[in-house]
Amino acid sequence: QVHVVESGGGLVQPGGSLRLSCADPRVILSVFSSDTVAWHRQAPGKVRELVALVASGGGTTYADSVKGRFTISKDNSRKRVYLQMNNLKPEDTGVYYCNIGRRGSSYWGQGTQVTVSS
Repeated sequence: QVHVVESGGGLVQPGGSLRLSCADPRVILSVFSSDTVAWHRQAPGKVRELVALVASGGGTTYADSVKGRFTISKDNSRKRVYLQMNNLKPEDTGVYYCNIGRRGSSYWGQGTQVTVSS
């Protein structure tokens, strides 16, 4: 059973930084290495949108709104994916969800709240 665990959200002032983490503690290393992992976010009253993705081969994709500010990285040895968020803006506020694509199926975490406010 896939168990997606997110952490690292919180309240930060504009211009600040946060690092989100996504893990599946029960997965074996060889399986996680083949996963595609993405971060999505959902702001109040808006649809969920893709923020960043890292493919199994290491290629990355970013939403235009976060390019140059966010960095997604995958540490296969730790079975974790990180989203480093710098220069945060109020419009980055929302619930951030990790999605793991594994063997043709898609698995979501419960989400972690990020609030950017002064």
